[in-house]
Amino acid sequence: MDDRGLIAAIFAAPVLAAAAMWAAFSTGIAKVEPRYVVRLDLPASGGKIGLPKIEGPADTSRPLVVIDAGHGGHDPGASGAKGEREKDLTLALAKALRDQLLADGRVRVAMTRDTDTFLVLEERSDIARRLGADLFISVHADAAQSPAARGATVYTLSDKASDSVAEAMASRENRSNTINGVSLEDKDAVVSSILVDLSRREMRGRSIRFGELVVRESTGRLRFHATPQREAAFIVLKSLDLPSALIEAGYISNTEDASAMRDPAWRKDFARAVAQAAEIFLAEKLAPATIESSAAEPSLVQRSDLP
Repeated sequence: MDDRGLIAAIFAAPVLAAAAMWAAFSTGIAKVEPRYVVRLDLPASGGKIGLPKIEGPADTSRPLVVIDAGHGGHDPGASGAKGEREKDLTLALAKALRDQLLADGRVRVAMTRDTDTFLVLEERSDIARRLGADLFISVHADAAQSPAARGATVYTLSDKASDSVAEAMASRENRSNTINGVSLEDKDAVVSSILVDLSRREMRGRSIRFGELVVRESTGRLRFHATPQREAAFIVLKSLDLPSALIEAGYISNTEDASAMRDPAWRKDFARAVAQAAEIFLAEKLAPATIESSAAEPSLVQRSDLP
């Protein structure tokens, strides 16, 4: 065989082999068997997940705070330069907040997850509603293209984001869900619209108030973003009867913020600030007559309304 024949044979061999394989698979002569099969038990249509335990005082008249650690399971969330995963940091922060609230002993506490578990967005706020919570706090860690971005941010619900950054953040967090879970099928359209609007306005105002308290009580403890309070259309905050806030504790994409969130001492400071804000907020709800204005400094009576 001359050189040209040898070269032609070399190039033709893989083509002929591929053609033979295609013919075998297309005619059913050969078939591919998977090495392994993963089977997942999916919940029945319309089913609800079980409710978490409620910890704290046995007195059921005490306010209930539900803490949501963002992401989890197969959803790691954002990641840091040193391998940090948002789902791990948020769980550690949420547990620190739970422990602080329980140590204070003024409110009852439940967590949407206390292990590395995945929950869809609707399930998170739905757990709080089914438990009859008085406040819902979702804990996350932000991420940005610029590693210089840093600081905590408190997000509350708005139909329209307060700025492009908030809109992009909500879009990223809402990616896997599109339903807000509010059902008004048995209501007249006009009545439903009025009820929804009134409830949304009330909850928006109360949620913003909680955000104000988080920022105020964190002064000297936490570093906040230049715009510490923002509004965005997070699905996890779309509850018409429950004051809710999503706290981005810092930027996991920033080495200093990520290092801080890994530090147990920093997490305790975070927990103290947010717990104090939550307790003041719930005390204001129990004693609204003592509130002169949303910007007023809390009095000693206000801070001790929760026994």
